[in-house]
Amino acid sequence: MAKVLVTGATGFIAGHVIHQLLEAGHDVTGTARSASKANALNKTLSAYAGRDIRIAIRAADLSSDAGWREAAEGMDYIQHIASPIPSSVPKDADELIVPARDGALRVLKAAKAAGVKRVVMTSSMAACAYGWGDKRPNPVTEEHWSKDAETGDTTPYTRSKTIAERAAWEYVNGEGKGLELTTINPAAVLGPVMSGDFSASVEILTQLLSGKLPGTPRVGFVIVDVRDVAAAHVLAMTNPAAAGERFLVGDRFMWFAEVAAVLREHLPAYRSKVPSKDIPGWMVKLIAMVNPPARQIIPEIGRERHISSDKARRVLGWQARTAQEAILSGAKSLIDHRAV
Repeated sequence: MAKVLVTGATGFIAGHVIHQLLEAGHDVTGTARSASKANALNKTLSAYAGRDIRIAIRAADLSSDAGWREAAEGMDYIQHIASPIPSSVPKDADELIVPARDGALRVLKAAKAAGVKRVVMTSSMAACAYGWGDKRPNPVTEEHWSKDAETGDTTPYTRSKTIAERAAWEYVNGEGKGLELTTINPAAVLGPVMSGDFSASVEILTQLLSGKLPGTPRVGFVIVDVRDVAAAHVLAMTNPAAAGERFLVGDRFMWFAEVAAVLREHLPAYRSKVPSKDIPGWMVKLIAMVNPPARQIIPEIGRERHISSDKARRVLGWQARTAQEAILSGAKSLIDHRAV
């Protein structure tokens, strides 16, 4: 049994990482901006697990040094999952870039000072596959890095993930030498939510199920189930071969229209709400003026990005649920929690 600190414990991916760590017998502590979130989180985790769960929450914010040294003390491993994910494009990219980068460095420095063995950090496919324009690799692998400058197909979010991950590797290869780092780089994360408070990535499903969209834009993404993202984090924590490595995790690429078709076929009660027509790019831009989450997909219109998860399968023994299962389990959980 190891002592594990999970940052951003109230988040979508973090909840599943905590659940799987507890199921594996580890002693888990979480961080959140406020320790007062412990009761609500434990209630959510208990309901999902079907048993009583009580983990401690230590207050620590990505934007401040306070609390990180104390939170890391006595830990064997840290799962650094906290990172800002926007529901709309911020006016200033630094609103995402600064807390993502500085927060990662705060966690790593606290881990080094506390003698933590390894930090597993949630990065993203966003740190690998963007800024290439039409010369993008196909498929993208862990050898590839997104451009961290502002280009036609980068966003503040993709830049924040790229800059934060680069800073993390620079730290452990320099000042933080001796601290092990592994990054998990998931694609679009769907799958079951534990409560009505969930990640912006699940907006893919809420937008389709809510009847807000008149049609589906020519936009697509590689999909991965949150339970499989969590499994990759847990596998990477103790596998000796995972130290110093990045791991892309995803199942397959699907167009928005294909996701909508899955929802219409398997959720007949929502068939009338899920769009069945295609909408042109110019209409997406009009919709984005009144529907902020739609702004983030504008650079993706017509672009097809594939990734290879062969390394995660080979090194970690990782396996992926199908994209369809991630879509349907996510949709059904949103319905159960009355989020749509």
